[in-house]
Amino acid sequence: MSFEDLNLHPLIIKAIQESGYTAPTPIQKQAIPELISGADIIASAQTGTGKTAAFMLPALHHLAEPPKIRSRGPRVLVLTPTRELAEQVSNAAKKYGKFLPRTKVISILGGMPYPLQNKMLSQSVDILVATPGRLIDHIQRGRIDFSRLQMLILDEADRMLDMGFIADVEQIASATPKDKQTVMFSATLDGGIEKIATRLLRSPKRIQIASQKARLDNIEQRLHYVDDLSHKNKLLDHVLQDTTLKQAIVFTATKRDADLLADNLYARGHTAAALHGDMNQRERNRTLTRLRKGGLRVLVATDVAARGIDVSDITHVINFDLPKFAEDYVHRIGRTGRAGASGIAVSFASNKDGIHLKRIERYTGQPIASHTVPGLEPRFKPNQRSNGFKKSATPAQQKRKRTQSAFGKPQGFNANFARPSRPARASLSKGGFERR
Repeated sequence: MSFEDLNLHPLIIKAIQESGYTAPTPIQKQAIPELISGADIIASAQTGTGKTAAFMLPALHHLAEPPKIRSRGPRVLVLTPTRELAEQVSNAAKKYGKFLPRTKVISILGGMPYPLQNKMLSQSVDILVATPGRLIDHIQRGRIDFSRLQMLILDEADRMLDMGFIADVEQIASATPKDKQTVMFSATLDGGIEKIATRLLRSPKRIQIASQKARLDNIEQRLHYVDDLSHKNKLLDHVLQDTTLKQAIVFTATKRDADLLADNLYARGHTAAALHGDMNQRERNRTLTRLRKGGLRVLVATDVAARGIDVSDITHVINFDLPKFAEDYVHRIGRTGRAGASGIAVSFASNKDGIHLKRIERYTGQPIASHTVPGLEPRFKPNQRSNGFKKSATPAQQKRKRTQSAFGKPQGFNANFARPSRPARASLSKGGFERR
């Protein structure tokens, strides 16, 4: 199937061809015809599957027709959970709609100055891409007219649910026309998303693309067990010395850790910078521009960067700290292996991370193979029975175990009153391993 077979407007086809795309992805094949027909849809598709084009191409197709209502307000509204994703969607709209006459795309995001946004909203706009919180500010001030809105798109609805934006999303939806077309994209279609879809969508068509396992086949996943922060930093240095590494994103658990680690890497000679939610929009844009232009080899980020960054030269993703949720692991490592390329995802796990590893492997349906680096082997090994860590047995302990196996249980053993296991070894966080 080609894009021409999807009956898109010829000027949109021209932009697609100029971008170098020849065939639609599975999500595009299924979603575009439904959206052109005017149906509401709820779709499950992960980052890297072409979902942005799946909703933006039919949105632009509708914009090729003149509006029925005269107004300066938007005809298409896209809500995203993060500023980075909003910028990505805006850029896609401009790229695919470049040959359509008078198609105005603007972004309304937190961190941008209000006077600039007020000026943009005072002019006619076709596609408005926004984060929920800032958009509600403008709605409450009466600066947006939704009278001619034709399509409402909720991108990464599951993330907006996780971030507590759903009440804002529903408030925004209530301010829009009832006869609009509503589109919801989500990584998962769990109970929470289903309830939201029931409230916001009208008899939606359902589309589900790819399994977790299929999506990760082009990403090599590696696991390194770590003893403490010093051990973790040495392993990170080893990974960053890989000559095949073009660009990498290193994920940390906190914004403070991102700043500290980026400063440490820069001091050690790496072209590194941090990206997190406490930075203003100008700083974030400047950092992402450096990354896209190749001026950064290492980006140290919190989960704010797990969605919305599409840079083809990212060959490695490094989980310096494992994420709290298995879904975030998939979104993190999805920053590499884009558009059919291969990638490498490296994760560091401490003695506290056994349960997180188990959840990640259950969610993806794939075990993560553990690796060791000569000279940097961990002192502690994983205990598969408890998903914790235990110290390797000494030769004497191994001999005693072999003797018990050969001659049976020790004298006086009572199966009903087995000797309790020894207390777990004290946490390795002593000495500042956890820098929260």
